[in-house]
Amino acid sequence: MGGKLVRVGTTYIPVADVERSSEWYVKNLEATLNYKDKDKAILNFANQSFFLVHSKENERANFIDKYGKECFSITFEVDGFQALEALHHDFKQIGVKVGEIENRGHAGKNFIFYDLDGNQFDVWSELSPAFKGKLI
Repeated sequence: MGGKLVRVGTTYIPVADVERSSEWYVKNLEATLNYKDKDKAILNFANQSFFLVHSKENERANFIDKYGKECFSITFEVDGFQALEALHHDFKQIGVKVGEIENRGHAGKNFIFYDLDGNQFDVWSELSPAFKGKLI
């Protein structure tokens, strides 16, 4: 797949408490903490860099669609339905807020999970073909 943009390098996520949120991401998503100060934390997970940015109260990365539904802005991928089910189960076991596994009418299945600040994230059971061959 060609194009001018090669990949997403960094995603910024608003959080109320950098210390508490960075601990949550490290513990629950097995993120690697690379840097932290009072204003931000830099984490690596899912083959990407994430900045947790100290933001105003109730600020979220979510958005409202034209029907008034709050939506996620990021979908993570796992390699297959069994991996999706296992992650969903693991998240529930460790107390991460998750939605039900859904069939949304396209290939694969999905579920939503939430961080401490209410940022919604989606997980999809279909790993992108361009990435599938790069798994180690």
